[in-house]
Amino acid sequence: MKQAIAGALLLGVLSVPACARDVMDVADLVESQGPAVVNISTTKLVKQNAGPMPGEVPEFFRRFFPDMPDPGAGPRPRGRDIPARGEGSGFIVSSDGTILTNAHVVRGADEVVVKLIDQREFKAKVLGSDKATDVAVLKIDATGLPAVRTGSAAKTRVGEWVVAIGAPYGLEHTVTSGIVSAKSRSLPGDAVVPFIQTDVAVNPGNSGGPLLNLDGEVIGINSQIFSRSGGFQGLAFAIPIDVALDVKDQIVKHGKVSHGKLGVTVQEVNQALAESFGMKQPGGALVGSVQKNGPGAKAGLEPGDVIVRFNDQAIKRSGDLPPLVSSVKPGSTVKLEVWRDGKPVELSATIGER
Repeated sequence: MKQAIAGALLLGVLSVPACARDVMDVADLVESQGPAVVNISTTKLVKQNAGPMPGEVPEFFRRFFPDMPDPGAGPRPRGRDIPARGEGSGFIVSSDGTILTNAHVVRGADEVVVKLIDQREFKAKVLGSDKATDVAVLKIDATGLPAVRTGSAAKTRVGEWVVAIGAPYGLEHTVTSGIVSAKSRSLPGDAVVPFIQTDVAVNPGNSGGPLLNLDGEVIGINSQIFSRSGGFQGLAFAIPIDVALDVKDQIVKHGKVSHGKLGVTVQEVNQALAESFGMKQPGGALVGSVQKNGPGAKAGLEPGDVIVRFNDQAIKRSGDLPPLVSSVKPGSTVKLEVWRDGKPVELSATIGER
């Protein structure tokens, strides 16, 4: 068999599937979508505390010698403003200069500068940002700019090849690739975002850059990494583009972002709990507590209920619920199916505002 394969290779007749030949050929993708990726530089002025005045008696000595003359007493000089600089990535979503990035990239910045692939630089205005989803929208004064094509994170499959473009450690327009490792990941402190997990090499500076599929469509914004060293360890997380575009539309239209709220805390249902509740298998979101007079309480939810469906969408894990609730417009009415006392119960809830 080995001899047959070797002979076929020498003769150049071994058949290789087209997908295997082309799967890592991303040059055309980068050439077409790369120009819409930008580098973001931020400056934040940080006040530096003024040092002791000449001849000033240190606080330690004044505790023990309160009557000691203090030549340095009196008005203190104001500390200097020291610029603290940061870097990140972003991408243009419309030719009029609208840009998406991470909220943490521009948080607290006094100045934001966007640099294009052709080396032009623009001061950017932060139209708005949403801490809950870590999405920010910027605007630069330019027209006719290259813009990315957006896809759907919902249609993305685990195992699919993806590409990241960004500025890790300030190295502009760096391209890395990998696969989608998992979908709908819930991370501590980020319960409203169903993250896309990848093994794409993402490092500090990649934040805010696009995650693209092999069709050249942006399916996410690279946002976080899990690392013990501060660098890449094969666990990167991206905000689904569907979530980011919804945030963008709300900011552009209303200047702020609204998130739905049910007013309950939930936890996972394991095998032991499922058996004790009389469920066929583990699943759903177990209600741990219900906020007094909150939307969940008014709907009739009780601690111990297991929410198994939300607006006809199955809840397989507890982490599935918060992003669904967050995506609903406050004031909307939703249907809930809960497992209570060994049987299903249907409830109706009016979603509040987070």
